[in-house]
Amino acid sequence: MNGVRKSIAAAAIAGSMLIGGVIGAVMYGATTIVASAATTAASPSPTTPTAASGTFVSNETAAHEATESAAREAQENAGQVPTVP
Repeated sequence: MNGVRKSIAAAAIAGSMLIGGVIGAVMYGATTIVASAATTAASPSPTTPTAASGTFVSNETAAHEATESAAREAQENAGQVPTVP
């Protein structure tokens, strides 16, 4: 009879661990969804530099220089943020 009790106790422990794991996974998934919903509702950060972030630094790579106009290059050389394509 002692072996049957050990088997029942082991089954109860295993069952509670399984149920606890499922409940934990569901709760983790719910908190992850809530957290991601909260972070996407926040205002997006600006992707373009503003005047307050410092001086303008032009892109002087060869690939960029080959595609820009003379007016844009003149604005970059003057240290201005380009307004022409």
